[in-house]
Amino acid sequence: MADTVMMPKLGFDMKEGTLVRWVKQVNDTVNVGDVIAEIETDKATVEVEAYASGILRKWLVNENTIVEVGAPIAIIGTADEPIEGGSAPATPSAPASAAPATPTPQAAAPKAANGHTASAPVSDEGYPGGVKASPVARRMAEEKGINLAQVSGTGPGGRVVKRDIEGFVPGVEAPAAPAVAAASAPTPAPAPTFGTVPTGADIEEIPLTRMRKIVGERTQASFQFVPHFFVTSEIDMGPALALRKQLNAGLTDEQKITVNDLVVKAAALALREFPNLNTHFYGDKLVRHKRINVGIAVAVENGLINVVCKDADRRTLTDMSVKNKEMIAGAREGRVKPDDVEGATFTVSNLGAYDVEHFLAIINPPEAAILAVGSAQEVPIVENGEIKIGVRMKATVSVDHRVSDGAEGAQYLQRVKELLENPMRLLI
Repeated sequence: MADTVMMPKLGFDMKEGTLVRWVKQVNDTVNVGDVIAEIETDKATVEVEAYASGILRKWLVNENTIVEVGAPIAIIGTADEPIEGGSAPATPSAPASAAPATPTPQAAAPKAANGHTASAPVSDEGYPGGVKASPVARRMAEEKGINLAQVSGTGPGGRVVKRDIEGFVPGVEAPAAPAVAAASAPTPAPAPTFGTVPTGADIEEIPLTRMRKIVGERTQASFQFVPHFFVTSEIDMGPALALRKQLNAGLTDEQKITVNDLVVKAAALALREFPNLNTHFYGDKLVRHKRINVGIAVAVENGLINVVCKDADRRTLTDMSVKNKEMIAGAREGRVKPDDVEGATFTVSNLGAYDVEHFLAIINPPEAAILAVGSAQEVPIVENGEIKIGVRMKATVSVDHRVSDGAEGAQYLQRVKELLENPMRLLI
């Protein structure tokens, strides 16, 4: 039986991606795990792997095509079995340099059963500005100074597409969105512009990148609508660093354990005892995850991306180290696999490499918490009435107050501290 390859969802806020290149051609033999295509998201170029073996019988979309998450993109089957045509290709994206085509009349809206004109929904809570639109339509609207909320979408599901912008007539507003959209979670208010943009020879104007915009929108929404509270503790990292040195003495460079590996392992083991922090918030319900998948925040050009250490509580430190290095390197090169960035249930953000003593991290919704880690530094300490030199690291957990309370956040961080100060427990 033929298998249909779908556009993967890379993070809960991803709505679409651009299929930029087919790696496998029609009639090529593919095996499970083979890369068959590359897609481009707001944050990286992602390799799409085959989840079935057989012959690549058909492409369902062309290269440089915008595809919504979950849409079919290819069919894999045997050489002689009959296959169905699949879905029609998604709307191709236009090159960034292409000039707008001659305006065409806006497509007529479909007629409802009662004979009245039926308006397509245009509002969607997960899209920037609350309007469902293709990236090409957004760029054209921005260039023309058009408010997308005033444009009627004629694409799938009421999506605003290129032709809608080309045929837009100023002063004609889009129909009101259905009531179900009005009842959805609020979208963040636009950020203030803080006055007129200055100009002059001593000013360099730098447009926001797509990734920077997405990061800004996500963090603004989180800090505006998620009630954060923060708990900080200081951890004695001397024992953990001593164990790391001892373990790394017998390991290859690829296997060598980092401080972040130790932190991720401790964070994951502590979540076993505090599963409430391994929970996601969805408005009227909580979803508690049985697997502990720790997202690791990675700084990339113009933003950041989370790679995910799956089942972090059950993996050995060496296995974790090898896989984490591989994923982090891929993220920094702008090339990741879907499995590397999907499924985080909790996040660790470590700025220790930048000589940062302490910071507060913003929660990545729908997650309930994030652990922020600073540098392990030599500092003077008092022990048994004597001043000595010790190694201390500050860690802060940010928690969603709708999911948990201060006491539980403090107890969780206390358990992380116990594990790192008694690091042999990380090996059990």
